[in-house]
Amino acid sequence: MARHHNINGVQVPFTAEEEAQRDAEELAYANGAFDRAMADLRQKRESLLKATDYLALSDNTLTTTMSTYRQALRDLTDGLTTVDEVNAVVFPTKP
Repeated sequence: MARHHNINGVQVPFTAEEEAQRDAEELAYANGAFDRAMADLRQKRESLLKATDYLALSDNTLTTTMSTYRQALRDLTDGLTTVDEVNAVVFPTKP
């Protein structure tokens, strides 16, 4: 289906060059989907880790359950290769 501009209320079809440019932009965006999903996942993970950083200070001893929780958060991104895998990640429950 041909794309169009709306210029002053008039539908003007894209030129071949504009079509090619738009196709390249859409492909670049689609190719970046995994990177965007991983960045979002990492941001959420880092927020959860920061919320428990005070427990890992040198004058505190981490409980085994908290240590396991924090390690599970750090391991969330291991082996993920697709956007669907990233979207299916389930965060561990904070003890």
